[in-house]
Amino acid sequence: MDREALGQWLAYAGEAPYRADQILRWIYRDQVNGFEAMTNLKKTLRTQLADAFAIGRLHLREHEIADDGAQKFLFELADGEHIESVLIPERDHFTLCLSSQVGCAQNCRFCLTARGGFRRNLSQGEILAQVRDIRHGLAAPEQLTNIVFMGMGEPLANYRHLIGAIRVLRNNKIGFGFAKRKITVSTAGLVPRMADLGRDTDVGLAVSLNATDNETRSRLMPINRRYPLEMLLEACRRYPLAPQRRITFEYILLEGVNDTPADARRLADLLRPIRAKINLIPFNGHAGCRYRCPDETTIHAFQKILVDRHYTAIIRHSKGREISAACGQLRARARN
Repeated sequence: MDREALGQWLAYAGEAPYRADQILRWIYRDQVNGFEAMTNLKKTLRTQLADAFAIGRLHLREHEIADDGAQKFLFELADGEHIESVLIPERDHFTLCLSSQVGCAQNCRFCLTARGGFRRNLSQGEILAQVRDIRHGLAAPEQLTNIVFMGMGEPLANYRHLIGAIRVLRNNKIGFGFAKRKITVSTAGLVPRMADLGRDTDVGLAVSLNATDNETRSRLMPINRRYPLEMLLEACRRYPLAPQRRITFEYILLEGVNDTPADARRLADLLRPIRAKINLIPFNGHAGCRYRCPDETTIHAFQKILVDRHYTAIIRHSKGREISAACGQLRARARN
């Protein structure tokens, strides 16, 4: 329940709507598990709230830690569905990779999540619960500073709940207080919703590109048949960016598919009119997938072409590969 809906419920119950702020602060900032702990509310209201609502936590089915410190959380939802979240250790902070859907409908050929198909959208509460629960388990919760919507699902296909969750993540008064520069939403290229995101939020945008021509991209990412490169890049050119902000383009390198010097030169030309930075992601393999990761020489040669053309191009070796927590490896299946 969001702030407005909770305020309406309180008004119907004869309470001042400002009580909603107090309740939500207890839930998100103070991490209470029950209404009885909300000591600045009168006892009768706490009883009413307990009769009408529950403050639940996700059921943690599995928790794995990789050698590089990445942590994967398998959560079971109330209806028995499963999602995964990944906590990524950085030098002095953590980044949390969130899921926005159970499964995914985009069917990208290199992504393990696609194999399970699409099950349903997550609610705003289920998105926020990933942050709330994982933060609650940290020895130093303040070290969780970055949020990326790059887990299971296409975030922009669950737009209403995504935006509601972002508003709570950003809110300093009742929510988590994450900085706008510390939240990034990744999309496979859902063009109509990109304009909405730029209008409704000020968080970062990442675009999963992965190819420099329509034939290859359509083969890898079926969404390109509906929103081809020309439409996608035009949406990127029109995307409102604050000064010093850039769109991040994610490019998964696949051996013999999109990793040639010609691909690198085309990528540089395609992005020339856009304020862009590029994350080069060596492919993370998984069982049954025919794609392979290029060798290090090919990867660095690709990067050099982009850097020589004055792009910020960073090679992102994903963490957590041995526990299937890396980019494109999430599937959310319980082992028992």
